[in-house]
Amino acid sequence: MAKDPIVDEVRRIREEQAAKYAFDLKAILAAAKKRQRRSGLKVVSLASGNGMPRKGLRPAASARR
Repeated sequence: MAKDPIVDEVRRIREEQAAKYAFDLKAILAAAKKRQRRSGLKVVSLASGNGMPRKGLRPAASARR
């Protein structure tokens, strides 16, 4: 399989981010949420909080196969 430079870069950055927070998932997620707040962009969640989509939302047909 051919190497994809974009995939390689994403994996490298992911590894760097994880190492920066000592591979502590809670710390990684807290940092990500902090970056989201600082960005000023609206963050939208399609989950209801229990991991299930909100009532009335259905996955795209291609995702249901």
